[in-house]
Amino acid sequence: MNDEKLMKKCESCDFDNENDLRADCKSVLSNLDEYKEDLGLRNEETETYLQMAENLKPQDVSKVLTLALKIRESGKIRNPDIKNDASRLIRAIEMS
Repeated sequence: MNDEKLMKKCESCDFDNENDLRADCKSVLSNLDEYKEDLGLRNEETETYLQMAENLKPQDVSKVLTLALKIRESGKIRNPDIKNDASRLIRAIEMS
């Protein structure tokens, strides 16, 4: 599934407190500070994303998906846990 289709699909994802999608989003966001430089994020952006992790809303999923796609494609990020978190979120959206 291409990135554009994923973005459209995430708009209609089922998102609630018991949902794996919420947990996957939080996993991606919780490690953001570690790889912000590799993604070209400013400190202000990073703070916004970290705050988002604590109070995640359905409309935030597309923003987190964008980060996950960048993480998956980044050649600079080598941490397999971070890559797996991003891939897990992308798969959750694909399968929703």
